[in-house]
Amino acid sequence: MYHYFQLNRDEFMDHYHKRSNIEATNAAIKRKFGETLKSKNQVAQVNELLAKIVAYNLTVVIHEMYENGINPEFLHVKSDVCT
Repeated sequence: MYHYFQLNRDEFMDHYHKRSNIEATNAAIKRKFGETLKSKNQVAQVNELLAKIVAYNLTVVIHEMYENGINPEFLHVKSDVCT
């Protein structure tokens, strides 16, 4: 790996930073919502984990709205009403 790193530093760093971002996100979710899942069966555990991820993503969007003045547009509804 050391030789691969020396010969392909840019490619290695791109891969490393993707992994680093994933690890940081996982750690943030665990800090905010706890490390354990309360559900007993596997389907419920998957749903609980997905709910934690959605909740985390919403907290990030809300934070960016207030911190950076971003106005997210989630859904564009076209009002083509025929009368």
